[in-house]
Amino acid sequence: MINDKVKKQTIARLRKIEGQVKGIQKMIEKRRYCIDVVMQIEAAESALHGVAEIILKNHLETCVLKAFRSKDLDERMQKVNELIDLYRKVHSR
Repeated sequence: MINDKVKKQTIARLRKIEGQVKGIQKMIEKRRYCIDVVMQIEAAESALHGVAEIILKNHLETCVLKAFRSKDLDERMQKVNELIDLYRKVHSR
């Protein structure tokens, strides 16, 4: 579960990213130089990765930690498998 601090932090970052994406759209509408557009796309992608890192850190500190403190082996294994699946998805791009 995303806590209030992380929620506030990620929403603020996502609003900035939204502005970046709107800026990219305007750049395309104005037929700006392709390399400049690609650079802005890369910046927006990097910012999204930053949001994902914040959310993943929160997940590790809350959900995963709770599962590992639990005596329920199935719950612990579920969290491990979730992380393995996420790792595979991220690194197969």
